[in-house]
Amino acid sequence: MRLLIVGDLGGQLGAASQMAIKAGASVTHVPEAENGLEVLRSKGADLLMLEVTLDIKGMIEQIRSEHIAVPVIACGIGNNADLAVAAIKAGAREYLPLPPDADLIAAVLRAVSEDSKPFIYHDSAMDRVVKLADQVSPSEASILITGESGTGKEIMARYVHENSNRRNKQFICVNCAAIPENLLESELFGHEKGAFTGAIARRVGKFEEADGGTLLLDEISEMDTRLQAKLLRALQEREIDRVGGSKPVKINIRVIATSNRDLVEAVASGDFREDLLFRLNVVNLKIPPLRERREDIRALADHFAILYAEINDVEFRPISEVAGKMLLNYGWQGNVRELENTIHRAVLLAQGPEIGPDAILLPDGTAPAPDHGSAGIAEGRTENGEDSSLVGKTVAEVERVLIIDTLRHCLGNRTHTANILGISIRTLRNKLNQYQADGTQVPSPRDSQSAAV
Repeated sequence: MRLLIVGDLGGQLGAASQMAIKAGASVTHVPEAENGLEVLRSKGADLLMLEVTLDIKGMIEQIRSEHIAVPVIACGIGNNADLAVAAIKAGAREYLPLPPDADLIAAVLRAVSEDSKPFIYHDSAMDRVVKLADQVSPSEASILITGESGTGKEIMARYVHENSNRRNKQFICVNCAAIPENLLESELFGHEKGAFTGAIARRVGKFEEADGGTLLLDEISEMDTRLQAKLLRALQEREIDRVGGSKPVKINIRVIATSNRDLVEAVASGDFREDLLFRLNVVNLKIPPLRERREDIRALADHFAILYAEINDVEFRPISEVAGKMLLNYGWQGNVRELENTIHRAVLLAQGPEIGPDAILLPDGTAPAPDHGSAGIAEGRTENGEDSSLVGKTVAEVERVLIIDTLRHCLGNRTHTANILGISIRTLRNKLNQYQADGTQVPSPRDSQSAAV
Protein backbone atom coordinates (compact mmCIF):
# COMPACT_ATOMS: atom_id res chain seq x y z
CA MET A 1 0.00 0.00 0.00
CA ARG A 2 1.51 3.33 -1.15
CA LEU A 3 0.10 6.19 0.92
CA LEU A 4 0.67 9.84 -0.03
CA ILE A 5 -0.09 12.40 2.71
CA VAL A 6 -0.35 16.09 1.78
CA GLY A 7 -0.45 18.78 4.47
CA ASP A 8 0.68 19.30 8.05
CA LEU A 9 -2.11 20.17 10.55
CA GLY A 10 0.29 20.95 13.35
CA GLY A 11 2.15 17.69 13.06
CA GLN A 12 -0.98 15.52 13.32
CA LEU A 13 -0.56 14.18 9.78
CA GLY A 14 3.02 13.27 10.63
CA ALA A 15 1.68 11.18 13.50
CA ALA A 16 -0.82 9.60 11.12
CA SER A 17 1.98 8.68 8.73
CA GLN A 18 3.87 6.89 11.52
CA MET A 19 0.76 4.87 12.35
CA ALA A 20 0.31 4.02 8.67
CA ILE A 21 3.91 2.82 8.44
CA LYS A 22 3.36 0.56 11.45
CA ALA A 23 0.25 -0.79 9.66
CA GLY A 24 2.45 -1.81 6.72
CA ALA A 25 2.06 1.16 4.36
CA SER A 26 4.81 2.84 2.37
CA VAL A 27 4.30 6.54 3.17
CA THR A 28 5.35 9.72 1.36
CA HIS A 29 4.62 12.97 3.22
CA VAL A 30 4.73 16.37 1.46
CA PRO A 31 3.52 19.80 2.70
CA GLU A 32 1.81 21.31 -0.36
CA ALA A 33 -0.66 20.21 -3.05
CA GLU A 34 1.81 20.92 -5.87
CA ASN A 35 4.36 18.64 -4.21
CA GLY A 36 1.67 15.98 -4.01
CA LEU A 37 0.94 16.28 -7.73
CA GLU A 38 4.65 15.85 -8.49
CA VAL A 39 4.73 12.63 -6.43
CA LEU A 40 1.60 11.28 -8.15
CA ARG A 41 3.11 11.99 -11.55
CA SER A 42 6.48 10.48 -10.74
CA LYS A 43 5.67 7.57 -8.43
CA GLY A 44 1.90 7.10 -8.22
CA ALA A 45 -0.02 6.16 -5.05
CA ASP A 46 -2.76 3.80 -3.88
CA LEU A 47 -4.31 6.30 -1.47
CA LEU A 48 -4.11 10.10 -1.08
CA MET A 49 -4.78 11.75 2.29
CA LEU A 50 -5.31 15.53 2.02
CA GLU A 51 -5.45 18.20 4.71
CA VAL A 52 -9.05 19.39 4.61
CA THR A 53 -8.08 23.09 4.53
CA LEU A 54 -6.30 22.65 1.20
CA ASP A 55 -8.05 23.15 -2.14
CA ILE A 56 -9.43 19.62 -2.28
CA LYS A 57 -11.78 20.32 -5.17
CA GLY A 58 -8.99 21.84 -7.27
CA MET A 59 -6.63 18.97 -6.41
CA ILE A 60 -9.18 16.32 -7.37
CA GLU A 61 -10.07 18.12 -10.62
CA GLN A 62 -6.37 18.32 -11.54
CA ILE A 63 -5.87 14.64 -10.77
CA ARG A 64 -8.83 13.68 -12.94
CA SER A 65 -7.72 15.96 -15.78
CA GLU A 66 -4.40 14.09 -15.84
CA HIS A 67 -6.21 10.74 -15.69
CA ILE A 68 -4.61 9.74 -12.39
CA ALA A 69 -6.81 7.23 -10.58
CA VAL A 70 -6.36 7.41 -6.80
CA PRO A 71 -8.92 7.49 -3.95
CA VAL A 72 -8.84 10.65 -1.81
CA ILE A 73 -9.49 10.94 1.93
CA ALA A 74 -9.73 14.34 3.63
CA CYS A 75 -8.24 14.85 7.12
CA GLY A 76 -8.93 17.59 9.65
CA ILE A 77 -8.71 18.40 13.34
CA GLY A 78 -11.82 17.13 15.12
CA ASN A 79 -15.24 16.50 13.62
CA ASN A 80 -15.86 19.71 11.68
CA ALA A 81 -19.12 18.84 9.94
CA ASP A 82 -19.05 21.75 7.46
CA LEU A 83 -15.51 21.00 6.26
CA ALA A 84 -16.23 17.28 6.10
CA VAL A 85 -19.37 17.78 3.97
CA ALA A 86 -17.53 20.20 1.66
CA ALA A 87 -14.69 17.68 1.20
CA ILE A 88 -17.09 14.84 0.38
CA LYS A 89 -18.95 17.05 -2.10
CA ALA A 90 -15.61 17.96 -3.69
CA GLY A 91 -14.95 14.28 -4.39
CA ALA A 92 -13.23 12.89 -1.29
CA ARG A 93 -14.33 9.38 -0.34
CA GLU A 94 -14.18 9.88 3.43
CA TYR A 95 -13.36 12.42 6.14
CA LEU A 96 -10.83 11.24 8.75
CA PRO A 97 -10.80 13.19 12.05
CA LEU A 98 -7.49 13.95 13.77
CA PRO A 99 -5.67 13.43 16.15
CA PRO A 100 -5.23 10.07 14.49
CA ASP A 101 -6.37 6.77 15.93
CA ALA A 102 -4.13 3.80 15.07
CA ASP A 103 -7.04 1.37 14.64
CA LEU A 104 -8.91 3.82 12.41
CA ILE A 105 -5.84 4.43 10.24
CA ALA A 106 -5.32 0.66 9.88
CA ALA A 107 -9.01 0.17 9.01
CA VAL A 108 -8.85 2.83 6.28
CA LEU A 109 -5.75 1.26 4.75
CA ARG A 110 -7.32 -2.19 4.92
CA ALA A 111 -10.54 -0.96 3.28
CA VAL A 112 -8.61 0.52 0.35
CA SER A 113 -6.21 -2.39 -0.10
CA GLU A 114 -8.75 -5.21 0.15
CA ASP A 115 -10.69 -6.16 -2.93
CA SER A 116 -14.35 -5.22 -2.50
CA LYS A 117 -15.37 -8.26 -4.56
CA PRO A 118 -14.16 -11.38 -2.74
CA PHE A 119 -13.31 -14.50 -4.68
CA ILE A 120 -16.28 -16.82 -4.13
CA TYR A 121 -16.67 -20.15 -5.91
CA HIS A 122 -18.05 -23.63 -5.20
CA ASP A 123 -18.49 -25.19 -8.64
CA SER A 124 -16.09 -27.89 -9.84
CA ALA A 125 -15.72 -26.15 -13.21
CA MET A 126 -14.34 -23.08 -11.45
CA ASP A 127 -12.29 -25.22 -9.08
CA ARG A 128 -10.31 -26.59 -12.03
CA VAL A 129 -9.43 -23.06 -13.15
CA VAL A 130 -8.38 -22.06 -9.63
CA LYS A 131 -6.12 -25.11 -9.29
CA LEU A 132 -4.36 -24.13 -12.51
CA ALA A 133 -4.06 -20.55 -11.22
CA ASP A 134 -2.50 -21.88 -8.00
CA GLN A 135 0.10 -23.77 -10.05
CA VAL A 136 1.19 -20.83 -12.19
CA SER A 137 0.77 -17.89 -9.78
CA PRO A 138 4.28 -18.22 -8.20
CA SER A 139 5.92 -18.18 -11.65
CA GLU A 140 6.89 -15.14 -13.71
CA ALA A 141 4.87 -16.29 -16.73
CA SER A 142 2.52 -13.89 -18.49
CA ILE A 143 -1.09 -15.00 -18.13
CA LEU A 144 -4.09 -14.45 -20.39
CA ILE A 145 -7.47 -14.64 -18.64
CA THR A 146 -10.40 -15.13 -20.99
CA GLY A 147 -14.13 -15.40 -20.49
CA GLU A 148 -17.39 -13.64 -21.18
CA SER A 149 -18.05 -10.16 -19.84
CA GLY A 150 -18.98 -10.23 -16.18
CA THR A 151 -17.43 -13.60 -15.29
CA GLY A 152 -14.86 -12.15 -12.87
CA LYS A 153 -11.65 -11.92 -14.90
CA GLU A 154 -10.24 -9.02 -12.87
CA ILE A 155 -10.94 -10.86 -9.61
CA MET A 156 -9.03 -13.86 -10.98
CA ALA A 157 -6.14 -11.56 -11.92
CA ARG A 158 -6.01 -10.20 -8.37
CA TYR A 159 -6.07 -13.77 -7.06
CA VAL A 160 -3.04 -14.63 -9.20
CA HIS A 161 -1.18 -11.54 -7.96
CA GLU A 162 -2.00 -12.22 -4.30
CA ASN A 163 -0.62 -15.76 -4.64
CA SER A 164 2.52 -14.70 -6.52
CA ASN A 165 5.98 -13.74 -5.32
CA ARG A 166 5.03 -10.13 -6.11
CA ARG A 167 2.11 -10.06 -3.64
CA ASN A 168 3.71 -7.34 -1.51
CA LYS A 169 4.20 -5.03 -4.50
CA GLN A 170 1.76 -2.98 -6.56
CA PHE A 171 -1.17 -4.40 -8.50
CA ILE A 172 -1.99 -1.84 -11.19
CA CYS A 173 -5.00 -2.21 -13.48
CA VAL A 174 -5.54 -0.47 -16.82
CA ASN A 175 -8.86 -0.84 -18.63
CA CYS A 176 -7.83 -0.62 -22.27
CA ALA A 177 -11.44 -0.25 -23.40
CA ALA A 178 -12.27 2.65 -21.07
CA ILE A 179 -9.36 4.97 -21.96
CA PRO A 180 -9.55 6.93 -25.25
CA GLU A 181 -7.14 5.60 -27.86
CA ASN A 182 -5.17 8.85 -28.06
CA LEU A 183 -4.54 8.80 -24.28
CA LEU A 184 -3.81 5.11 -23.75
CA GLU A 185 -0.17 5.30 -24.87
CA SER A 186 0.59 8.05 -22.35
CA GLU A 187 -1.38 6.19 -19.67
CA LEU A 188 0.69 3.04 -20.18
CA PHE A 189 4.15 4.40 -20.91
CA GLY A 190 4.08 7.89 -19.40
CA HIS A 191 5.21 11.12 -21.03
CA GLU A 192 7.77 13.89 -20.74
CA LYS A 193 6.87 17.50 -20.14
CA GLY A 194 5.79 19.17 -23.38
CA ALA A 195 5.44 15.86 -25.27
CA PHE A 196 1.98 16.97 -26.40
CA THR A 197 -0.58 19.67 -25.67
CA GLY A 198 -1.56 19.42 -22.02
CA ALA A 199 1.60 17.57 -20.93
CA ILE A 200 2.42 20.14 -18.25
CA ALA A 201 4.88 17.91 -16.40
CA ARG A 202 6.68 14.58 -16.66
CA ARG A 203 4.46 11.70 -15.63
CA VAL A 204 5.24 8.03 -15.18
CA GLY A 205 2.94 5.55 -16.86
CA LYS A 206 1.35 2.42 -15.47
CA PHE A 207 4.34 0.27 -16.50
CA GLU A 208 6.66 2.28 -14.28
CA GLU A 209 4.04 2.60 -11.55
CA ALA A 210 3.73 -1.21 -11.43
CA ASP A 211 7.51 -1.73 -11.30
CA GLY A 212 8.26 -4.74 -9.10
CA GLY A 213 4.60 -5.79 -9.11
CA THR A 214 1.85 -6.84 -11.51
CA LEU A 215 0.25 -4.90 -14.37
CA LEU A 216 -3.23 -5.97 -15.47
CA LEU A 217 -4.16 -5.01 -19.03
CA ASP A 218 -7.93 -5.40 -18.90
CA GLU A 219 -9.76 -6.00 -22.21
CA ILE A 220 -6.51 -5.90 -24.17
CA SER A 221 -8.34 -6.85 -27.37
CA GLU A 222 -9.56 -3.23 -27.59
CA MET A 223 -6.01 -1.87 -27.90
CA ASP A 224 -5.03 -0.29 -31.23
CA THR A 225 -2.65 -2.45 -33.31
CA ARG A 226 -0.06 0.36 -33.46
CA LEU A 227 0.10 0.44 -29.68
CA GLN A 228 0.24 -3.37 -29.60
CA ALA A 229 3.64 -3.17 -31.33
CA LYS A 230 5.00 -0.89 -28.58
CA LEU A 231 3.54 -3.20 -25.93
CA LEU A 232 5.22 -6.22 -27.53
CA ARG A 233 8.60 -4.47 -27.40
CA ALA A 234 8.06 -3.60 -23.73
CA LEU A 235 7.34 -7.25 -22.91
CA GLN A 236 10.29 -8.55 -24.91
CA GLU A 237 12.92 -6.01 -23.88
CA ARG A 238 11.62 -5.23 -20.37
CA GLU A 239 11.95 -1.53 -21.07
CA ILE A 240 9.60 1.22 -22.20
CA ASP A 241 9.86 4.60 -23.89
CA ARG A 242 7.92 7.50 -22.44
CA VAL A 243 6.03 9.61 -24.98
CA GLY A 244 8.49 12.34 -25.96
CA GLY A 245 11.31 10.60 -24.08
CA SER A 246 14.89 10.34 -25.31
CA LYS A 247 16.03 7.15 -23.56
CA PRO A 248 14.39 3.84 -22.56
CA VAL A 249 13.35 3.07 -18.99
CA LYS A 250 13.95 -0.39 -17.52
CA ILE A 251 10.96 -2.12 -15.91
CA ASN A 252 10.44 -5.23 -13.79
CA ILE A 253 6.82 -6.32 -13.94
CA ARG A 254 4.59 -9.29 -14.52
CA VAL A 255 1.81 -8.77 -17.08
CA ILE A 256 -1.65 -10.29 -16.87
CA ALA A 257 -4.09 -9.59 -19.69
CA THR A 258 -7.83 -10.22 -19.99
CA SER A 259 -10.17 -10.42 -22.95
CA ASN A 260 -13.82 -11.27 -23.51
CA ARG A 261 -13.16 -11.83 -27.21
CA ASP A 262 -11.68 -14.79 -29.07
CA LEU A 263 -8.18 -13.47 -29.73
CA VAL A 264 -7.46 -16.20 -32.29
CA GLU A 265 -10.33 -14.80 -34.35
CA ALA A 266 -9.05 -11.27 -33.70
CA VAL A 267 -5.65 -12.34 -35.07
CA ALA A 268 -7.33 -13.82 -38.16
CA SER A 269 -9.26 -10.58 -38.75
CA GLY A 270 -6.13 -8.45 -38.37
CA ASP A 271 -7.32 -6.74 -35.16
CA PHE A 272 -4.69 -8.34 -32.93
CA ARG A 273 -1.02 -9.18 -33.41
CA GLU A 274 -0.23 -12.86 -33.43
CA ASP A 275 3.23 -12.37 -31.91
CA LEU A 276 1.71 -10.39 -29.03
CA LEU A 277 -0.84 -13.16 -28.43
CA PHE A 278 1.99 -15.71 -28.20
CA ARG A 279 3.85 -13.47 -25.76
CA LEU A 280 0.81 -12.95 -23.50
CA ASN A 281 -0.72 -16.41 -23.71
CA VAL A 282 1.96 -18.41 -21.90
CA VAL A 283 -0.84 -19.71 -19.67
CA ASN A 284 -4.55 -19.32 -20.42
CA LEU A 285 -7.04 -19.23 -17.56
CA LYS A 286 -10.46 -19.57 -19.18
CA ILE A 287 -13.26 -18.68 -16.78
CA PRO A 288 -16.53 -20.54 -17.50
CA PRO A 289 -19.72 -18.49 -17.82
CA LEU A 290 -22.00 -18.53 -14.78
CA ARG A 291 -24.55 -20.76 -16.55
CA GLU A 292 -21.86 -23.49 -16.67
CA ARG A 293 -21.01 -23.21 -12.95
CA ARG A 294 -24.43 -23.50 -11.38
CA GLU A 295 -23.14 -24.32 -7.91
CA ASP A 296 -21.68 -20.81 -7.79
CA ILE A 297 -25.03 -19.11 -8.43
CA ARG A 298 -26.54 -19.66 -4.99
CA ALA A 299 -23.27 -18.99 -3.15
CA LEU A 300 -22.79 -15.67 -4.96
CA ALA A 301 -26.46 -14.74 -4.56
CA ASP A 302 -26.30 -15.30 -0.79
CA HIS A 303 -23.13 -13.19 -0.61
CA PHE A 304 -24.71 -10.31 -2.53
CA ALA A 305 -27.87 -10.48 -0.40
CA ILE A 306 -25.77 -9.97 2.75
CA LEU A 307 -23.55 -7.32 1.13
CA TYR A 308 -26.33 -5.09 -0.23
CA ALA A 309 -28.46 -5.36 2.90
CA GLU A 310 -25.48 -3.95 4.78
CA ILE A 311 -24.66 -1.28 2.19
CA ASN A 312 -28.27 -0.04 2.01
CA ASP A 313 -28.79 -0.36 5.76
CA VAL A 314 -31.86 -2.59 5.37
CA GLU A 315 -32.86 -5.75 7.19
CA PHE A 316 -31.11 -8.87 5.87
CA ARG A 317 -33.52 -11.31 4.24
CA PRO A 318 -32.40 -14.77 3.12
CA ILE A 319 -33.26 -15.94 -0.38
CA SER A 320 -36.26 -18.26 -0.34
CA GLU A 321 -36.11 -21.77 -1.81
CA VAL A 322 -38.46 -20.86 -4.68
CA ALA A 323 -36.48 -17.71 -5.52
CA GLY A 324 -33.27 -19.73 -5.35
CA LYS A 325 -34.61 -22.16 -7.96
CA MET A 326 -35.48 -19.21 -10.22
CA LEU A 327 -31.90 -18.02 -9.97
CA LEU A 328 -30.53 -21.50 -10.75
CA ASN A 329 -32.76 -21.94 -13.82
CA TYR A 330 -31.94 -18.59 -15.43
CA GLY A 331 -29.26 -18.30 -18.15
CA TRP A 332 -27.35 -15.24 -16.77
CA GLN A 333 -26.04 -13.95 -20.08
CA GLY A 334 -24.52 -11.06 -18.11
CA ASN A 335 -22.87 -13.56 -15.74
CA VAL A 336 -21.87 -12.53 -12.19
CA ARG A 337 -22.39 -8.84 -12.93
CA GLU A 338 -26.01 -9.46 -13.96
CA LEU A 339 -26.61 -11.69 -10.93
CA GLU A 340 -25.16 -9.03 -8.61
CA ASN A 341 -27.43 -6.32 -10.02
CA THR A 342 -30.45 -8.61 -9.78
CA ILE A 343 -29.81 -9.42 -6.11
CA HIS A 344 -29.12 -5.77 -5.30
CA ARG A 345 -32.51 -4.93 -6.81
CA ALA A 346 -34.16 -7.82 -4.93
CA VAL A 347 -32.75 -6.62 -1.59
CA LEU A 348 -34.45 -3.25 -2.15
CA LEU A 349 -37.75 -4.68 -3.39
CA ALA A 350 -38.22 -7.62 -1.03
CA GLN A 351 -40.94 -7.60 1.62
CA GLY A 352 -41.59 -10.10 4.37
CA PRO A 353 -39.05 -12.38 6.05
CA GLU A 354 -37.40 -13.66 2.83
CA ILE A 355 -36.41 -12.55 -0.65
CA GLY A 356 -39.19 -14.19 -2.60
CA PRO A 357 -39.67 -14.77 -6.34
CA ASP A 358 -41.68 -11.54 -6.65
CA ALA A 359 -38.49 -9.58 -5.85
CA ILE A 360 -36.35 -11.35 -8.46
CA LEU A 361 -36.81 -9.03 -11.43
CA LEU A 362 -34.86 -8.04 -14.54
CA PRO A 363 -34.30 -4.34 -15.36
CA ASP A 364 -37.44 -4.28 -17.52
CA GLY A 365 -39.57 -5.43 -14.57
CA THR A 366 -40.07 -8.99 -15.80
CA ALA A 367 -39.14 -12.17 -13.95
CA PRO A 368 -36.16 -14.20 -15.22
CA ALA A 369 -37.42 -16.91 -17.57
CA PRO A 370 -35.95 -20.42 -17.19
CA ASP A 371 -33.04 -21.18 -19.51
CA HIS A 372 -33.87 -24.66 -20.79
CA GLY A 373 -30.91 -24.59 -23.16
CA SER A 374 -28.34 -24.87 -20.39
CA ALA A 375 -30.02 -27.68 -18.46
CA GLY A 376 -28.68 -30.52 -20.61
CA ILE A 377 -30.98 -32.54 -22.91
CA ALA A 378 -34.24 -30.70 -22.53
CA GLU A 379 -37.18 -29.58 -24.61
CA GLY A 380 -36.03 -28.42 -28.04
CA ARG A 381 -32.99 -30.73 -28.19
CA THR A 382 -32.41 -33.79 -30.30
CA GLU A 383 -31.11 -37.10 -28.99
CA ASN A 384 -27.61 -36.01 -30.04
CA GLY A 385 -27.87 -32.94 -27.81
CA GLU A 386 -28.40 -30.53 -30.72
CA ASP A 387 -30.85 -27.68 -30.47
CA SER A 388 -33.51 -28.64 -32.99
CA SER A 389 -34.59 -25.01 -33.41
CA LEU A 390 -31.15 -24.19 -34.83
CA VAL A 391 -30.80 -27.15 -37.18
CA GLY A 392 -30.65 -26.00 -40.81
CA LYS A 393 -29.77 -22.40 -40.00
CA THR A 394 -26.53 -20.72 -40.97
CA VAL A 395 -24.13 -19.33 -38.37
CA ALA A 396 -24.94 -15.81 -39.57
CA GLU A 397 -28.69 -16.41 -39.04
CA VAL A 398 -28.15 -17.74 -35.51
CA GLU A 399 -25.86 -14.82 -34.73
CA ARG A 400 -28.48 -12.32 -35.91
CA VAL A 401 -31.19 -13.89 -33.73
CA LEU A 402 -28.87 -13.87 -30.70
CA ILE A 403 -27.87 -10.23 -31.16
CA ILE A 404 -31.42 -8.96 -31.74
CA ASP A 405 -32.84 -10.97 -28.80
CA THR A 406 -30.08 -9.73 -26.49
CA LEU A 407 -30.69 -6.15 -27.63
CA ARG A 408 -34.40 -6.52 -26.78
CA HIS A 409 -33.45 -7.99 -23.38
CA CYS A 410 -31.29 -4.91 -22.75
CA LEU A 411 -34.12 -2.53 -23.74
CA GLY A 412 -32.18 -1.38 -26.79
CA ASN A 413 -29.10 -0.37 -24.78
CA ARG A 414 -26.16 -0.91 -27.18
CA THR A 415 -23.41 -0.74 -24.55
CA HIS A 416 -25.06 -3.28 -22.24
CA THR A 417 -25.77 -5.57 -25.19
CA ALA A 418 -22.14 -5.47 -26.36
CA ASN A 419 -20.95 -6.29 -22.82
CA ILE A 420 -23.26 -9.30 -22.52
CA LEU A 421 -22.32 -10.62 -25.97
CA GLY A 422 -18.61 -10.11 -25.32
CA ILE A 423 -18.03 -7.97 -28.40
CA SER A 424 -16.92 -4.36 -28.86
CA ILE A 425 -19.51 -1.62 -29.27
CA ARG A 426 -18.05 -0.93 -32.74
CA THR A 427 -18.62 -4.54 -33.83
CA LEU A 428 -22.20 -4.43 -32.52
CA ARG A 429 -22.98 -1.21 -34.38
CA ASN A 430 -21.57 -2.62 -37.61
CA LYS A 431 -23.73 -5.74 -37.24
CA LEU A 432 -26.86 -3.70 -36.51
CA ASN A 433 -26.24 -1.40 -39.48
CA GLN A 434 -25.89 -4.49 -41.68
CA TYR A 435 -29.14 -5.97 -40.34
CA GLN A 436 -31.02 -2.71 -40.94
CA ALA A 437 -29.67 -2.55 -44.48
CA ASP A 438 -31.00 -6.09 -45.03
CA GLY A 439 -34.45 -5.06 -43.83
CA THR A 440 -34.33 -6.49 -40.30
CA GLN A 441 -36.12 -4.42 -37.66
CA VAL A 442 -33.59 -3.41 -34.99
CA PRO A 443 -34.94 -2.35 -31.56
CA SER A 444 -34.06 1.18 -30.49
CA PRO A 445 -33.97 2.37 -26.88
CA ARG A 446 -37.13 4.38 -27.46
CA ASP A 447 -39.01 1.41 -29.00
CA SER A 448 -37.99 -0.89 -26.13
CA GLN A 449 -39.06 1.61 -23.47
CA SER A 450 -42.43 2.06 -25.15
CA ALA A 451 -42.95 -1.67 -25.36
CA ALA A 452 -42.16 -2.08 -21.67
CA VAL A 453 -44.72 0.51 -20.55
